[in-house]
Amino acid sequence: MDNKEFEVIIIGGSYAGLSAALALGRSLRKTLIIDGGKPCNSQTPHSHNYLTQDGSKPKEITEIAKGQVAKYNSIKFYNGFVVSGKRNNQGFEIATSKSDVFTAKKLILATGVKDLMPNIKGFSECWGISVVHCPYCHGYEIRNQKTAIIANGERAFHLASLVNNLTKEITIITSSAKEFEENHLEKLKQHNIKIIEKEISAIEHQKGQLETIVFKDGSTENFECAYASIPFEQTSNLAKELGCNLTEHGHIEVNFMQKTTEEGIYACGDNSSMLRSIATAVYGGNIAGAMINNELTQENF
Repeated sequence: MDNKEFEVIIIGGSYAGLSAALALGRSLRKTLIIDGGKPCNSQTPHSHNYLTQDGSKPKEITEIAKGQVAKYNSIKFYNGFVVSGKRNNQGFEIATSKSDVFTAKKLILATGVKDLMPNIKGFSECWGISVVHCPYCHGYEIRNQKTAIIANGERAFHLASLVNNLTKEITIITSSAKEFEENHLEKLKQHNIKIIEKEISAIEHQKGQLETIVFKDGSTENFECAYASIPFEQTSNLAKELGCNLTEHGHIEVNFMQKTTEEGIYACGDNSSMLRSIATAVYGGNIAGAMINNELTQENF
């Protein structure tokens, strides 16, 4: 790529990044999207709860979005990963794994997050297929099934309350001593939600479709699906490297306009929101793109 100077660099070309690019392309902003093509939801077979694309494959939605964004001549694409970034006199300098260096006045971090899989055989193969994180994204498709909730405490109780409207066969698996308040235990009992305090050793499945949960004491129980609350980390260290604050939960801290704590840097998508869905990623990206365009307008007008 001959041109190395841009008004905006977007790091991450999934839903949030492409949404931001669309807003910037429609404002004729010289924008570079850097993306390595490894989205967090690559294993998820279908996307749901996103208007006009309910039931579509995530990759299909991305391809449509890329095609629409590519129609705007001021938007350029770069296939690769960012390895470092720093401020310079013009704004920012971004280096890639291919030793290319690009500069921009503004940055949008749409880098996503990485789920940290537990040490449970078969878990990662089922993740996003029959072991899922969100009732809104997947709950309707696994309604009325025998369901496990792999979580403890407040998170398990919250999931159980949501899932209870979708199925009446719910078992919470805490994997350790249960951590519920007395009123929560009473509520779970009222709804016939069982609690198993055993630790899981494996998930038996067929091509990602959960069949049996195996416990470390050798016992087993059959389930058709499960919800799980697992930790995550930022896919990229760039936000921290550039001085952006993170929240106590590990997200990039942004205000209601997607602006980080560092001037000239915005963030959108899973890296800065607890609401992990395509719909919220697209929303956040649209806001970030519009607000950066506004900043550039105010600085240049």
